Amino acid sequence: IVATMGTNEIISVARDLLLFVATAAIAVRFSKSSGSSPTVAADLQQRLEAGTTLDASEIVCTVTESNVPTPTGHPRKEVRLNNLWHRATYIIVRHEEDGRVNDGDDSHDDASIHFLVQRRSKLKDYCPRKLDPAPGGVVSFGEECIENAKREIEEEMGIDVTNPASPHAIRKIFTFPYEDTRVRCWGDLFEVQYKGRLEDIRCQQEEVDEVLRMSLADIKKSVGNNGGDWMPDGVHALKLYLQHRHDNKVGRRLLHGYSCGSLDAYGLRPKPKAIFFDCDDCLYFDDWNTASHLTEKIEQFCVERKGLPRGEAYKLYKQHGTALRGLLAEKHVEHSEEAIDEYLEEVHDLPIHELLGPDVELQRMLSEMDPSIPKYIFTASVRHHAERCLQALGIHEHFEDIIDVK
Repeated sequence: IVATMGTNEIISVARDLLLFVATAAIAVRFSKSSGSSPTVAADLQQRLEAGTTLDASEIVCTVTESNVPTPTGHPRKEVRLNNLWHRATYIIVRHEEDGRVNDGDDSHDDASIHFLVQRRSKLKDYCPRKLDPAPGGVVSFGEECIENAKREIEEEMGIDVTNPASPHAIRKIFTFPYEDTRVRCWGDLFEVQYKGRLEDIRCQQEEVDEVLRMSLADIKKSVGNNGGDWMPDGVHALKLYLQHRHDNKVGRRLLHGYSCGSLDAYGLRPKPKAIFFDCDDCLYFDDWNTASHLTEKIEQFCVERKGLPRGEAYKLYKQHGTALRGLLAEKHVEHSEEAIDEYLEEVHDLPIHELLGPDVELQRMLSEMDPSIPKYIFTASVRHHAERCLQALGIHEHFEDIIDVK
């Protein structure tokens, strides 16, 4: 066939053939690196059933669903085949090139925060060849989690955290449950601050193919685009770690009874369906200046329009919950929509743009919040007052609607 082709036809066919070969090679390489093909899964299942996976006979610290150790533990092979609850460690390894990792400062952007990520070896009995942002290990029966973490980080990466003279530090942060169709475990999460050079990392050949230094931004991008390349429980552990550090930074308290209310069973907060903001002296705070003007307008209405003595408005507020409710109950204002609107219009007639101005910090905070979560103003004032406040602060575009006193 080639003999009958012209030169241009031969070049064209050769180009197409090279493109096909290159594409096929990339596909095969991706399949091998991801470890997620049916062939890999079937091979792993066969090795588990045959007991030929790494440490198949190791006795693992199995636990109940509520993290109570079982009396004897179970072989690692049984844990994997039957997805038994067990204990494991997860280690977040922070690393900056200058060796400085500020323990409490997360003010940097995602591109400037770096972690050491493992690519697991093909010999692993769980998630072979996957990327792991929180490497650790399965806890043996009778083994303490902290001892497991220290041993795993030294064996797999050559990071010594046991020697008091070591520059690297390890600390436990919390315990968390994780469950999916392949693994059920209670994990102790640790943080290691690695202050050495990346080239000094020593990978354990049977366990780790490579160690990558990745920014948080790159990890998030990769997980978003190629989630199947990552260990799901490791990604979950990283999300919990980031939530915990953010909560510490902003001073959020642990609220017992909620998913993230206990460090002994720490969990992700569910994504809110909506967020409601009170308006005056909550969404913004001006040291009660606007509220004082509003109080004076209510006092003025009661004295000048209704002939009540000064101080009576406050008494009505204390007795009935709001001055308006008191005026209605004491028959000072007719119980009609027209009369109520007149009162609300008059007392909220404030020079808002003289009292409030653009709040850059508030604008930044709102712009950094998840845009997919609708945000509403929930206020005891009237809509037009809240609208003028949002306009003056320069944040009106962040809110879906206003739920006012009416």
